[in-house]
Amino acid sequence: MTAQTAITFSIANQKGGVGKTTTAVNLAAGLARHGVPTLLVDLDSQANATSALGLSKDEGASLYGPLHGEGAALEKIWETSTKNLHIIPSEVDMAALESELLQKENYLSQLARVLEPVKASGSYRAIVFDCPPALGMLSMNSLVAADHLLVALQCEYLAMEGLGQVLGVVGQLREAGINPGLTVGGILMTMFDVRTNLSRQVVAEVRQHFPQLVFDAMIPRSIRLGEAPSHGKTIFEYDPVSPGAAAYDALAREVIQRFKLK
Repeated sequence: MTAQTAITFSIANQKGGVGKTTTAVNLAAGLARHGVPTLLVDLDSQANATSALGLSKDEGASLYGPLHGEGAALEKIWETSTKNLHIIPSEVDMAALESELLQKENYLSQLARVLEPVKASGSYRAIVFDCPPALGMLSMNSLVAADHLLVALQCEYLAMEGLGQVLGVVGQLREAGINPGLTVGGILMTMFDVRTNLSRQVVAEVRQHFPQLVFDAMIPRSIRLGEAPSHGKTIFEYDPVSPGAAAYDALAREVIQRFKLK
């Protein structure tokens, strides 16, 4: 990996409500705050990552056109209020891609094809994909386009079942030769509540099974993290001294060190 080529991260899970978009937005912002030129790519038709950065869901602003051969991904990049952080926004048209991509040849590789000029442009060191809350066609495309999968895992036992499914998909993509270089780059424990035995037990079990993968940083269950997107702000802008901001700053530092982003 050269300094001029971006490293791509997919924040994907087959389950919604695990803090995936919160993680994609605040990890991207955290990397940017530490001087890493970062691009956030919103692939979810709900466009929550887009609105969480205070941006509008404009028709025609997403990757829908480029994925159909109309325009280029480089033309879809917007600036944000955070230095070093840009975004390719999403909008409702992206929902149609779940079925439309199936009609294309090499349908799992369309996102990788569209983003290759962005990745090779030298403008970014990190590219972060925020995916829909299911392992559908866009999430699968993100895994084919990614160097590393980062799993946001809620501190509850039902989330453990989904982890096996996600890891299985990674193995299938590697073995089939569709993305042989894809790795599980890390597991992030989210919605951690230090007051409950359940949270501590789940963390201990995941660490026992995946000792090298689980990040030291854990994201607390936090009202402030939930409030920030409704104000169109990252947690660093909304409440920079909150436990949530400290946790995502720690995560950004770990990601920078683990993947040698600086």
